[in-house]
Amino acid sequence: MEKEKIARINELARKRKAGGLTPEEQAEQDALRKEYIEGFRNNLQELLDSVVVQNPDGTQHRLHKKP
Repeated sequence: MEKEKIARINELARKRKAGGLTPEEQAEQDALRKEYIEGFRNNLQELLDSVVVQNPDGTQHRLHKKP
């Protein structure tokens, strides 16, 4: 996510604490937060996909989702 969008999220959060947001600003904040969380989850998934676990016997395997 671009720095400008993160700065806008923070700006809207400060404005919300100071006195409230208009409905348009609230919708913008919700959309930006959703985009931020989606990006965070994607980055975390990529990180976990690249993790390799090494067993004491020297064998290695990648992590996988439990059913």
